[in-house]
Amino acid sequence: MSASQAEVVTYPEPIEKALAQITTLLKGSYGLSPRTVALLLLQDDPEMHDLVKEREGSTYQTIAAIIDRTRETLREPVDEAVPVARQQKIAAIAAAAVTETAPAGAALADRISRLMMNPWTGTPLLLLVLYFGLYKFVGGFGAGTVVDFLESTVFDAHVNPWVNRLVDTYVPWAAIRELLAHDYGIITLGLRYAVAIVLPLVGAFFFVFAIIEDSGYLPRLAMLIDRVFKMIGLSGRAVIPMTLGFGCDTMATLVSRILETRRERIIATLLLALAIPCSAQLGVILALLAGRPAAVLVWAGVIALVFLFVGWLAAQILPDERPTFYMEVPPLRLPRLTNVLIKTYTRMRMYFLEILPLFVLASVLIWLGEMTGLFAALVQAVAPVVRAIGLPDQAAVAFLFGFFRRDYGAAGLYDLYTAGQFDGVQLVVATVTLTLFVPCIAQFIVAIKERGARVAFGMFLFVLVFAFGTGYILNAVLRLLGVSL
Repeated sequence: MSASQAEVVTYPEPIEKALAQITTLLKGSYGLSPRTVALLLLQDDPEMHDLVKEREGSTYQTIAAIIDRTRETLREPVDEAVPVARQQKIAAIAAAAVTETAPAGAALADRISRLMMNPWTGTPLLLLVLYFGLYKFVGGFGAGTVVDFLESTVFDAHVNPWVNRLVDTYVPWAAIRELLAHDYGIITLGLRYAVAIVLPLVGAFFFVFAIIEDSGYLPRLAMLIDRVFKMIGLSGRAVIPMTLGFGCDTMATLVSRILETRRERIIATLLLALAIPCSAQLGVILALLAGRPAAVLVWAGVIALVFLFVGWLAAQILPDERPTFYMEVPPLRLPRLTNVLIKTYTRMRMYFLEILPLFVLASVLIWLGEMTGLFAALVQAVAPVVRAIGLPDQAAVAFLFGFFRRDYGAAGLYDLYTAGQFDGVQLVVATVTLTLFVPCIAQFIVAIKERGARVAFGMFLFVLVFAFGTGYILNAVLRLLGVSL
């Protein structure tokens, strides 16, 4: 290609006009062509701005004014317009120079891909994925089959009675017996929660997530929900931390670093802390609501409404530029079973190694609280708030568990439900409130590290009040309408 043909990308007219004006003003030497320097300036490259400010002197103010005018004139951000124009030119060159033979099935895959990203067809497809992937597989198979077997047949019928008898026979100290077994023992509560309730549900979720991930559906989901996310101050890129939040909110809070602005990162962190249940919590909640489609719809509707309302409210309080978004969409493909199984096993193993010590620690802390009377005092302090949202006093224990770990608290609700402590309305109110409840200690610590103590504590207090406030309103509305779930 000759030198006259080298500059092949033509940008939108306002950018081309700005490039022409800026290049005539540049007098310094930068080791790059004036057009490249001007492009970097338009895209807010900080190092280039510093260099030009140093080498051009007062002329820099004129250049800055041109950049500001260009941004006001453009319909889209420069950071979006420039790569789009380049990709269009690349596609045109490739089309003229390369002949592709589409593999068998490529046309069908392309049509399915477009259907996934079209709001009219993509939304029903997303609902099908949620229904069969989460509700039926995680909530139905994971909870209805695996958890029932492990908890009822293995732990309740064999492991726990055997451990209780063994401890009562060979351990002479009552305090140690209570630490190891009975109501809040490390084995009978902590290990049972981890192995019989949480791990199967997490495994079922990770299996579904690995299939979604390996198929290439996630980038298409990002494109689908970009328009909705723009309303709450985010872009489609936020689908990555939000989706990861369904695996672990702590990790998702760290991954929110990929978002472009501080405003987006704050909004994403708030929504992760408030309205995105982690995989174990989501699995237990689906297990609780399994067989109650109306209850699932109420729970999902309230959580979705809270997600959108709080996101919109945060976007109004934290005004900033409209977020930009563009993403490479990989080819759609059939998931490979080996990939799915390896990812599922690896994530389950990492998760189990993480939660088992924490569940043991939580059991020890609860034991200490029981021995000192502090736990009973905390339950008594929380009980009036729990009663205000229409739940029995025993639910206060689950919310205290939830502060240690969200999944630990959800497992506590599961125990109360299987003991017949909830009616349909109480079950929905409990699951909604616990879903919105304060983040676990690990997520809270990461939020302090990533967003600062002031922002993290402000979020904590807001989430605490908002969760119980939503539970109170939901209980009042359902009771007033005479809804039976």
